[in-house]
Amino acid sequence: MRKLKGAGILLAAVAGGSVLLASGGHAQTTEPANADQPVIPDSEFEAQLPPLDPELSAPLEPIEDFDVRQEAVPVEPAEPGAPDETIPDAPLPDDPALSEPLAPLATFDVAVPEANPEDDGEDEAPSIRYTLVIEGLEEVGLQGRFRDLSALEDADGRATNGAMVAARAEEDELLAVRLLRSEGFYDGTAVSSIEQVPDQPGQLRVTLTAAPGARYNFGEIAVTGPQTEPPGLAREALPLESGKPIIAEMVEGAEANVRLRLPQQGYPFAEIGLRDILLDPETHLGDYSLPVEPGIRARFGGFTTEGDLAFDAEHVAVLSRFERGDLYDSRMVDDLREAMIATNLFSTVSAEPVATGEKAEDGTEYVNILVRQQAGPARSITGSAGYSTGEGIRLEAAWEHRNLFPPEGSLRFAAIAGTQEQAVRATFRRMNAGKRDRTVLLQVEAGRRDFAAFEGYTARINGLISRESTPIWQKRWTWAYGAELIATNESQIGRPRLSLSDAFFLAGVTGQIGYDASDSLLDPTKGFRLLGRVNPEVSLREPTQPYIRNIVEGSAYFPAGDSLVIAGRARFGSIYGAELSELAPSRRFYAGGGGSVRGFGFQELGPKDAEGRPLGGRSLAEFALEGRYRFGNYGVVGFVDAGQVYDSQFPTFSSMRFGVGIGGRLYTNFGPLRVDVATPIGRRKGESRVAVYISIGQAF
Repeated sequence: MRKLKGAGILLAAVAGGSVLLASGGHAQTTEPANADQPVIPDSEFEAQLPPLDPELSAPLEPIEDFDVRQEAVPVEPAEPGAPDETIPDAPLPDDPALSEPLAPLATFDVAVPEANPEDDGEDEAPSIRYTLVIEGLEEVGLQGRFRDLSALEDADGRATNGAMVAARAEEDELLAVRLLRSEGFYDGTAVSSIEQVPDQPGQLRVTLTAAPGARYNFGEIAVTGPQTEPPGLAREALPLESGKPIIAEMVEGAEANVRLRLPQQGYPFAEIGLRDILLDPETHLGDYSLPVEPGIRARFGGFTTEGDLAFDAEHVAVLSRFERGDLYDSRMVDDLREAMIATNLFSTVSAEPVATGEKAEDGTEYVNILVRQQAGPARSITGSAGYSTGEGIRLEAAWEHRNLFPPEGSLRFAAIAGTQEQAVRATFRRMNAGKRDRTVLLQVEAGRRDFAAFEGYTARINGLISRESTPIWQKRWTWAYGAELIATNESQIGRPRLSLSDAFFLAGVTGQIGYDASDSLLDPTKGFRLLGRVNPEVSLREPTQPYIRNIVEGSAYFPAGDSLVIAGRARFGSIYGAELSELAPSRRFYAGGGGSVRGFGFQELGPKDAEGRPLGGRSLAEFALEGRYRFGNYGVVGFVDAGQVYDSQFPTFSSMRFGVGIGGRLYTNFGPLRVDVATPIGRRKGESRVAVYISIGQAF
């Protein structure tokens, strides 16, 4: 650097190898600085500086003494003859209205003018349109999912301005990357571009281009944490395989399966930690590890309950399907909760395991099941109405207390008013009586029935103990047994008179057993069912006449494809030990109707008298064949029914009558709603042309 001399230096600027110096108002050009010459000494440089004002080093005055008031600046008067620069005041107009008082506020008109209906208020903001082009996602099967979630796609190609389009495009870039990573494309990228469509003002084209890159597969798969008994339960429950693509949905489903399976295998308090996936960009493999804390291995202990109780812990144990000492299984706890819900006694109810610290002999720990109850209303008033072409109108009203005799002892009073039946009925029923799904029933009823076959006044008392399938637990084996006493005045011609001398007095017992190998209670698609019923009865009026009523029936279901099921049913009945004339009309067999042979009226088949009234019979045979085709939540059914009633002890299968029809099905979460329309083949005088049947569940 070259030395710079002179006391009046104001500016130095380097430009193109020369230094421009300004001194004393003159400019001169010097040669470039020579790096070999010495730099000016500091003492000489400081000597050239002007001296500082000594006031700068003086101490400041105290802040209290500092006067911040601004003194008025005196203005000297103008010299004589100088022009007056003062702006003269403008003369005010002479308007008398300015001096008048203001009008009262109440007289001020504040009405808002009516809006013009043709005026929208303000002009709509100009909008632009755009089209979306997607590149790179269709090849990996993600274009459909992207369009379902895309912000650009959701706006239907419209936006207020370009900034809005750009914001949506940026959001969709992130969406595309997330989708790619969810399918294992962890190196995937996405960019978007926006361009004006030529010769189309206000029309944009947005192009989103995705580059998936290589797909990552599972490398090593490990489950860390304490070992289970038997070993490897968590790994067995984790359905992930090395070499398969790392798909987020698959990973989450596998981890959910671990959460589900461990509590089913004795570990009620298992916890799943955060997964770790270590990606290798060279091999495109990801090593997966999942920490699992199984907790204690447990066995069922006892029961505790709290809250507003509908029944105590002892009855909770009756509803359970496990015993103390059984290995813990969450499915059994779920079943217990569903059974309690099915009692209809709770507004809310829950069941969960609670550790006790009590050890079993094998080192496992007992857990109690804590049931939290909140009893709901136990009383209810219900009503129902129905109509069928065979039985006419039927109305029923009932009052019920579902827990009048705890636990689960209900009392129900019902009144029936219908075209063909009028009755009153009192029913006591105890559900889950000492054992899950065992029901004790005691019923008393009296009423009048007016059917096509007979008219009668009947009083009946019966008791029944049964084990039957329920919507939450379909059973393989079912059974029932009971007894009944009947007093009835019946007549097939005209109205019977109430008379003890003419009454039938009957006593009987009932035994029934069933086997169900079908896959559904209300909508079976495969398997079969069998049912047998024996009903020995005796007439108590002299001379006594014992006889046995027997019924055997079965049904089978064959899937003929993904949407078609072929279903068949057969029923046979026989009465042994009495002639037809010795049987009360109500104890004979009849056929026809929605649960029998569709297309015919209730009790319409079989022998008839000269007036066309059904006489009933001592044996019957019924058959049905259906083709059930389902599409989504709807279905169509075509069917053929056949049947006949005979005077003989065993069916002869002669003179069979047939009904054909078509039905519709609406499939719901509790079963199909059924509507069937049928007509008899070879219709005879007095028989209906068309019969309609509506119910819940398949016909059989």
